[in-house]
Amino acid sequence: MSRKDTDFPIFLFHEGNNCEAYKLFSPRRIRVKGVDGWLFRVWAPHARAVSVVGDFNGWDREANSMKLLEKTDGIWEAFVPGLKVYDVYKFCVTQADGKQVMKADPYALHSETSPATGSKLYESTYKWTDVKWMSARANSDPYSSPMNIYEVHIGSWRKHDDGNPLSYRDLAVQLRDYVKEMGYTHVEILPVTEYPFEGSWGYQVTGMFAPTSRYGAPDDFKYFVDVMHKAGIGVILDWVAAHFPKDEHGLYNFDGKPLYEYTDPLKAEHREWGTMVFDYGRQEVVSFLLSSASFWLSEYHIDGIRMDAVASMLYLDYGRQEWRPNAFGGNYNLEAIDFLKKLNTNMLKMHPGALMIAEESTAFPMVTRGADMGGLGFNFKWNMGWMNDMLRYVSANPFFRKDMHNNVTFAITYAFSENYILPLSHDEVVHGKCSLINKMPGEYEEKFEGLKTFLGFMMAHPGKKLLFMGGEFAQFIEWDYKRPLDWFLLDYPAHRNIHNFVKDLNAYYLKHPEMYMLDTSYDGFKWIVVDDNTQNIVSFVRYDNNGGHTVAVFNFSPVERKGYEMGVPQAREYKVALCSTDEKYGGKGYTPLYRAQAGGMHSQEYHITMDIPPSSVTYLVPGKKITIKKNKTDKEGEKQ
Repeated sequence: MSRKDTDFPIFLFHEGNNCEAYKLFSPRRIRVKGVDGWLFRVWAPHARAVSVVGDFNGWDREANSMKLLEKTDGIWEAFVPGLKVYDVYKFCVTQADGKQVMKADPYALHSETSPATGSKLYESTYKWTDVKWMSARANSDPYSSPMNIYEVHIGSWRKHDDGNPLSYRDLAVQLRDYVKEMGYTHVEILPVTEYPFEGSWGYQVTGMFAPTSRYGAPDDFKYFVDVMHKAGIGVILDWVAAHFPKDEHGLYNFDGKPLYEYTDPLKAEHREWGTMVFDYGRQEVVSFLLSSASFWLSEYHIDGIRMDAVASMLYLDYGRQEWRPNAFGGNYNLEAIDFLKKLNTNMLKMHPGALMIAEESTAFPMVTRGADMGGLGFNFKWNMGWMNDMLRYVSANPFFRKDMHNNVTFAITYAFSENYILPLSHDEVVHGKCSLINKMPGEYEEKFEGLKTFLGFMMAHPGKKLLFMGGEFAQFIEWDYKRPLDWFLLDYPAHRNIHNFVKDLNAYYLKHPEMYMLDTSYDGFKWIVVDDNTQNIVSFVRYDNNGGHTVAVFNFSPVERKGYEMGVPQAREYKVALCSTDEKYGGKGYTPLYRAQAGGMHSQEYHITMDIPPSSVTYLVPGKKITIKKNKTDKEGEKQ
């Protein structure tokens, strides 16, 4: 076969610059000398021999031998006639010691359903209908746009009555309708890149180019994305480039020697996870990972990639007692850092409007600054500091919160140093951590009021939003990937009330640009009450760039604060636009209107006297202007 069309892609592959290596390696239908068949390629530089095996040749290891292409540094090729879509295959790799192992295709587009481990031939025939969405996305500004993400594990969001999970096509309709009803802007799905072990939730990947067959075929997943887009919903995919499992059919020791993983034993393995670390210094591995990310963004129209466990990639001593410093004597993995910069630079250039999101839990600098500025180049980073501080605070008995007030206020000191997403993710409702509702102290009713206050605080705080499924209706038990959410809880008033509250909270967020427009700038935020730790009160103003604003008031104590004096920025009536103690949410009501008064407070020109309900969030919006005569003694409108 002619090499004229492959020489340059092969060159780029070995240089670590091929972002479309799947076009080189993924099996495809071709015609050779009038004969129809499929072309296979695999990179296995340490192998003595490689063959293609499957049902079509009775798994005969000699029937379809692959040829080692000259001057390709280990790329093998074979043409096999007479095959058809969905045929199962593997590569039989004869390692240097003569041992033969059956390996799934690293670039397979489809796979058998677990526990089977074979790759499947696949040819997409899907016709996309999301042209308007993709065009609008390419011209969008994610930083000034709303982003309220609903995080979903496909296998356990809902199930059929017989206990089987929804298919991609079933999910497309049901999840679309639900997400639209609730007012979320995006869904983020836990990894669907093919994986063998159900209990990994998809985070131990063996098929970086194949959507898991648990829920359907690849075109079914395209349908899911397409349906979401037509409803105005973005799709973010959890993507794992930090490690991979040791399953024999996977990437581990692929051709008898470390290939995708580091050869250095001090870098090669995450022992606490039982997984291997990608070798970010091997350029072919870099091309492999670049191509996987680009594949999902290009072929599946994914709107964003959330990279798992970025911290584990950045540090040589992550989870290790014994480690080897880098060339400069430090603990940074310089190869991984270079990879991340290349990844983000390429993806954002190739796929305008796409999102690159880091789950990064340390103080590593400039995660969301461009690589040309010395940063890693992500659009957004999960704010794990905010999440941990707030969960410790809201989990504490209100009596002790006065000594933890810094947990509420500290995040603002760094809130604009990166572009943040505030995550309440699946990781916080598993492994004995309790569900969100069960983290709340107090009796049954108090738990619900506490959760509503917390969710209202998250929505008003600078940063984009993410909530894991079930949190919106106060799922009581921890998330279990083996069972669906407890949707029956919506038959109970307390759960139905918080569900309606979250729906209204989401609607408020979308309706009010001040809640998202200036998420990355101090211009969009100003404290009002920041230091009232004894009463567990905080309040602040969120602004848009047109002068619109919301005054957000939070009482993290179960005690009503009557006659509370608090600064406001303008001489207006301030109407309650949303309050968690509204009777329609099962509360006891609230005072609907407050008039600004002369005398400034809290660095604001005017003030109101407010009855703040117990355990509550209240959003105030400016109404009609009013005339206020200032006191002669009130020179600057400042009142202590």
